[in-house]
Amino acid sequence: MLRNKFFRVIFYCFFFAISYVTSAQETSNTIPLLKYIQQLEQTFNIRFSYVDKDVEPFNIKPSTSTNLNNILSYITTKTDLKLTQLNKRYFALSKENTISIHAKFLDNFEQNTINGASVEVLQHNIATVTDSTGYFTLNKVPKNAVIRIRFIGYKTLHFNATELNKNKPVNTYLLSQHYLELNEVIVSKFLTTGLRKSKNGSIVLKTTDFGILPGLIEPDVLQTVQALPGIKSSNETVSDINVRGGTNDQNLVLWEDIKMYQSGHFFGLISAFNPYLTNSVSITKNGTSPQYGDGISSVIDMRTNNNVKDSFYGGGFNMITADIYAQVPITNKGAFQFSARRSVTDFLNSPTYNRYFDKTFQDSDIENDTEDSEVTRKEDFYFYDITAKAMYNINKNHKVRFSFIQMNNALKYAETNANEENSNSSLDQQNTSFGGSLQSTWNSKLTTKINAYRTYYNLNTLAVTNRQELQQNNKVLENGLKLNVNYKINSTMGILSGYQLIETGILNLTNVTQPPYRKNIKGVIRTNAIFSELNYNTTKLKAQVGARLNYIENLNTFKRWILEPRLNINYSIATYFNASILGEYKSQSTNQIIDLEQNFLGIEKRRWILADEDELPITTSKQLSAGLNYDKNSIYIGIEAFYKNVEGISTLTQGFQNQDQFNGEIGKYNIKGVEFLINKKANNYSTWLSYTYNLNNYTFKDITPNTFPNNLDIRHTITFATTYNYKNFKIGAGINYNSGKPYTEPEEGNNALDVLSFPSKINYKDPNSSRLPSYVRADLSALYNFKINKKYKATIGASVLNVLNKKNILNRYYRVTNDNEIETVESVSLGITPNASFRISF
Repeated sequence: MLRNKFFRVIFYCFFFAISYVTSAQETSNTIPLLKYIQQLEQTFNIRFSYVDKDVEPFNIKPSTSTNLNNILSYITTKTDLKLTQLNKRYFALSKENTISIHAKFLDNFEQNTINGASVEVLQHNIATVTDSTGYFTLNKVPKNAVIRIRFIGYKTLHFNATELNKNKPVNTYLLSQHYLELNEVIVSKFLTTGLRKSKNGSIVLKTTDFGILPGLIEPDVLQTVQALPGIKSSNETVSDINVRGGTNDQNLVLWEDIKMYQSGHFFGLISAFNPYLTNSVSITKNGTSPQYGDGISSVIDMRTNNNVKDSFYGGGFNMITADIYAQVPITNKGAFQFSARRSVTDFLNSPTYNRYFDKTFQDSDIENDTEDSEVTRKEDFYFYDITAKAMYNINKNHKVRFSFIQMNNALKYAETNANEENSNSSLDQQNTSFGGSLQSTWNSKLTTKINAYRTYYNLNTLAVTNRQELQQNNKVLENGLKLNVNYKINSTMGILSGYQLIETGILNLTNVTQPPYRKNIKGVIRTNAIFSELNYNTTKLKAQVGARLNYIENLNTFKRWILEPRLNINYSIATYFNASILGEYKSQSTNQIIDLEQNFLGIEKRRWILADEDELPITTSKQLSAGLNYDKNSIYIGIEAFYKNVEGISTLTQGFQNQDQFNGEIGKYNIKGVEFLINKKANNYSTWLSYTYNLNNYTFKDITPNTFPNNLDIRHTITFATTYNYKNFKIGAGINYNSGKPYTEPEEGNNALDVLSFPSKINYKDPNSSRLPSYVRADLSALYNFKINKKYKATIGASVLNVLNKKNILNRYYRVTNDNEIETVESVSLGITPNASFRISF
């Protein structure tokens, strides 16, 4: 044992002795750099220029090479000094304070390339972005600099410049995604959290981040968009949204790239799209991308969550509906999401339901029948909607999605009079749609998306009495196919191109047994379109310029080519100031005619029809707008002026309620307007004032006078609102004002009624020469969020619409009674309407 220890000690002593000798020999071979360059000056007859303090710190082992160029390269490698040749004999040695750096960045999930990440040299005016492979390089970077790498949605990284030295091999770094609890992060606001304005002028709503708006306790998609300037419903419904003076059928409503022909429940008072599964909504009023056809007033594009890895569950109820929703990951590559919502109105008679019922069924067959005290009635009314989505990632470059939605409104009504005569009425309105898409990334520059869908809309009523049976039916069947191709030319420029095919068939049926009458109109329109758009994006300028070429054919009547140029430019003219110019030409071949003779039980008066270029032409629009906005910290100020001209409209699609109601004249309307918004925002509150001015006039050459106010000519609209957050409590309050819309009055005195005609008819004054009183409504809402435990979160909400209970007249028209008297019919707004909700999520 002792002998082993002895030999081990001898071995260690011998090893250290050899190491010391070797080190000493190596040290003895080095000489001061200053002495070495003096030797080189004598050997090669050259001269060096240098600062002593830059050269003195270095010792160097003389090179074994006899070639001067090799020796000079050897010196720069060993010392990091910069060598500059002044001429054939003179050289300068200086301290190198800058270096070149490079690296490559990928995401840490599927190691996809991070294209466009910002690379900044802090405290120096040096920056770049990563290219399509995630790589970057920078020259002349100070050695002691700190490099910051940033990309939206990922954690920021910092490096010392020497770690990324270009003389070293290219290193690959992984960026990790940035996750934050929503109640711990301050989200940038536009009016409220979850709303933001994009540079292209569109408004994006993220429902998962949604804060609160006056009168709303849930992020109802089509109610929320009405908080924006230029968007309003003249009759307080979501199924009749007017964007810059246009009618509701002039809005293109998309859900998962599928066109929707029904958008509301309770006959327009509630959005038909579950807001808790709808992840984001984009609203475009002008400067629309050419990939979108139809919708000459706006595009409302709704998307559900598209991330396979996400998992969430939730549900809740209010005084009108109850719902559940969930997303369940099946594998690492697949997930399934669904939602279901149903009204509780058929077994819960809440104050909210009573207000909605009075608003919906005023001046309908049902409401009129209940005025007779000797009539007993029974009604059964309910609605529901169901959505489902299957997601599967074939690999990181190819993703498949399948979507389904069904919504339904159903009403059954029965009555018995004093003579025991029975009558039964029923109404069923539904929209069923499904679609699928394949999104592919072929390389760092090229991506494609193929989308196909089928949508079916059906509105059917049946009214049966002892004397007559009346059936009315409106069906829409549409198939669509779309290919988008995105090609990125470089970091600032790209091209979007594609093709779209839409085939739309519409049926309108009216069948009366006594007297016998049957009308059945069918038609099919097929649209083939190609489109292309150039996108240019820098820190100051964002521009989208493109066009869409449509070939539209009605299989029975016409064929037509329509070219639609589009323009969208946003330029940063100074710090915090942006200017925009937007323009578009659009067309649509489907419209809704409005039958005001109590069609479909007098509740749902609209039916879809196709353009035939005879009685109803294709509707076209031209729009141009220019805007300026200021956005700094807590203040946003924006103003936008616009002009829109719409041609190919009919009195049948505009809801006329005067002498021109049934004539079907073809004309146009044009709108000149200004939208203004000022928004003061902070971490815990947001206050805004918006004002919209519209001058909206019809022109019909066959009507006297030729030019008169549009039915939606609401000249002045003002909204003042505020929201406040305190810890887990949110409150919103606001007041809305708009001037009254126009209507047509009968002539005065005995000239009002023409009793010589059969049937008697009303003699009217000039179209839309009178105005309704101004509209004023104040709303309140409040939300309280709390945690039941670590897993479960809950929200309690309460709201009051029209808290002042002001009676606003929404519409006024006239009709002749059986006694040859003129009756004034008024539609009034919702009265004071409370609502409450409870929600849970995990």
